[in-house]
Amino acid sequence: MDYDVAYSLSEFIPNAESYGPRQQREAAEFRARRKDLARLGQRYGPSEREAYDLFLPDGVPQGLLIYVHGGFWHLYGREDWSGFAAGAAAWGWAVAIPSYTLAPEAHISGITHQIAQAIEAAAGELAGPIVLAGHGSGGHLVARMNCRDVALNDATRARIRRIVPISPISDMRPLLRTRMNAKLRLGMDEASAESPALSFDWDEARLHVEPGRQHFDVIRPLMKPESGMVSALLGGIEPV
Repeated sequence: MDYDVAYSLSEFIPNAESYGPRQQREAAEFRARRKDLARLGQRYGPSEREAYDLFLPDGVPQGLLIYVHGGFWHLYGREDWSGFAAGAAAWGWAVAIPSYTLAPEAHISGITHQIAQAIEAAAGELAGPIVLAGHGSGGHLVARMNCRDVALNDATRARIRRIVPISPISDMRPLLRTRMNAKLRLGMDEASAESPALSFDWDEARLHVEPGRQHFDVIRPLMKPESGMVSALLGGIEPV
């Protein structure tokens, strides 16, 4: 198998180049609409990208959704994904979207640690249940939060009601055979340790399918409060 071809998603999805600009435009529009209910650039660490944007709902938040963006660990930032808070906000949930230091400046294990720190910081802002979701490499990062080697505070971990990796990268070892690894700088030890698929923490996992979707548009239902994806994220969760 040619793993560079296997991970070249844009080559197999029509108009793939249109999704990034569209999402950035929608993100800016959402921030403008919700500016009075947004806390942008909340710090969770000392480096430039260790910050998250928090979007509050109308009224008292029912809980906190933390959405971690994708981009193969070396692309994008929190400001590109604001629009995906819309569905959860309409359900009365607050939504935090963190940035993290990108590869090659950071190793993936370091990014995993940053996301744990972002979750702790956002959890300290609000009471109630927590749901984690992420897409692509963001799906990998939230899946790692279910692994016991990740240092989350016991009180924070107890509040996490659901973890939803969306189209995640779960086994990191094939990435060793891609040109992308020049940026990721993975070795076999880190690739194995950072692979949620090799963890034993998934006995309770359930599958949700969004029919007719591909990797780039599978997250668009997050914008719609009536979507099956938002229901899968938040449905049936009682306040703490």
